[in-house]
Amino acid sequence: MSIEIKVPVLPESVADATIATWHVQAGEQVSRDQILVDIETDKVVLEVVAPEDGQIAKFLAEEGDTVLGEAVIANFVAGAVAGQEVTKAEAEAATPAAEAEETSDALSPSVRRLIAEHNISASAVKGTGVGGRITKEDVEAFVKNAKAAPAPTSAPAAVAAPLAERSEKRVPMSRLRKTIANRLLEAKNSTAMLTTFNEVNMKPIMDIRKQYQEIFEKRHGIRLGFMSFYVKAVTEALKRFPEVNASIDGDELVYHNYFDISIAVSTPRGLVTPVLRDTDKMSLADIERNVRELALKGRDGKLTVADMTGGNFTITNGGVFGSLMSTPILNLPQSAILGMHAIKDRPMAVNGQVEILPMMYLALSYDHRIVDGRESVGYLVAIKDFLEDPTRLLLDL
Repeated sequence: MSIEIKVPVLPESVADATIATWHVQAGEQVSRDQILVDIETDKVVLEVVAPEDGQIAKFLAEEGDTVLGEAVIANFVAGAVAGQEVTKAEAEAATPAAEAEETSDALSPSVRRLIAEHNISASAVKGTGVGGRITKEDVEAFVKNAKAAPAPTSAPAAVAAPLAERSEKRVPMSRLRKTIANRLLEAKNSTAMLTTFNEVNMKPIMDIRKQYQEIFEKRHGIRLGFMSFYVKAVTEALKRFPEVNASIDGDELVYHNYFDISIAVSTPRGLVTPVLRDTDKMSLADIERNVRELALKGRDGKLTVADMTGGNFTITNGGVFGSLMSTPILNLPQSAILGMHAIKDRPMAVNGQVEILPMMYLALSYDHRIVDGRESVGYLVAIKDFLEDPTRLLLDL
C-alpha cells in the first residue's frame, strides 16, 4: 500500500518550511513511528515519522528544499519488502562501506554547518545514523572528545600560520537565524525603543533560597531558583501597569487581561522565547517546573509551535552568561522586555553604613509609543520592590 508523506499543517504565522535532514535512504526498511525527516520552520523543527512499517519508495523533496504545509515530500510503501531484510552482522559489515562513501553532499545542512564551523573533516567523524550517516550529535561528540583529549607534552610551540594558509568559511544561515536577524532588525527600526535601568539587592531572595531550598525541593521535587521570583515579580507589576502588558495592532492598543510571559532560552539552534501561560495562577514550584521543561525541550529541539506562540512580556537573563548590564531588544509585538544580569557583591550605603551586598542590575526596554516614562520607571521600581521584599508578593502590597 502506497502512502504519501506530507509536511505537517503549518500555523498561519509560518508561510513555509525547509527540509533539514532525511534520516533514511530510499528503499531502506523502517519501523512504525521511526523518524523519517526533520523539517525546519522559522520557529521550530518538526519531526515526521513513519506511518507504518515499510520503506520510502521515492523522495519528492531533497534536503534544503523549501516546502509548503501539507505538501507531499515522499512516497512511502507500507509492509515488509522481500529481500530487503539483512542480519545484524550484515548491517554491521556494511557500515564501514557506507562511511567510506559518505560525501559532503549527503550531509544535512546542520551537519555541514557544524563541520565548517569547527574546521574538521567529515571522514574523521564516525556516523551513528541510519546507514552510517553522520548526525549533528556525532559531530558535537567528536568536537567534545577532541577538546577533552590531553595535549601532547612534547608538542613544539605554536607557530603563526603563514599568510597563504589563512582561509574563510561560508555557511548558510538557518531559517531560525534568518528569522531572529529579521525580527531584531524590525524591532530596532519600527519601534521607539528606550531602556531604563535600576538595581536590586538580591540578599532577601538569596536568604529565602538558603533557608528553604532543601524543604522546597523535598516537597515539590524541583529546586527553588531565581526565575520563579522574577516571573512572580514581573506578573504582579504588570497588574499594576497594564500599559506594559499591552501591544499595538494597527491603529489600536490591545490591552491583555491575562499574563503570558515569554522566557528567552538559548538553544543550539539559536535564541528562542517559549511562553509560560497564565503565570498569575502559578505557584513558585509550578513556574520552576515549567521553566525547566521548556529549557530541556529547547535544548533537545522538542519545542512546538504552540510553545512559541503568544506571550505579552519577555524576560531574558544574560546573567547566566556573566553579563553585568545590557539593553535587551523588544520581542515584537510585545511592548517591553526585562533584562536580568549577573549578581555581584558590591559596596552599598545602608543607613549611613557601607555594606557588601549581592546586587543585580535591571534593564527594562520598552516601546515609547505605548509606554511613557512614568509607567516604565514605575514598573521597574515595582519589580525592584517585590524582589527586595518578597513578602509583598504574598500580601499583595
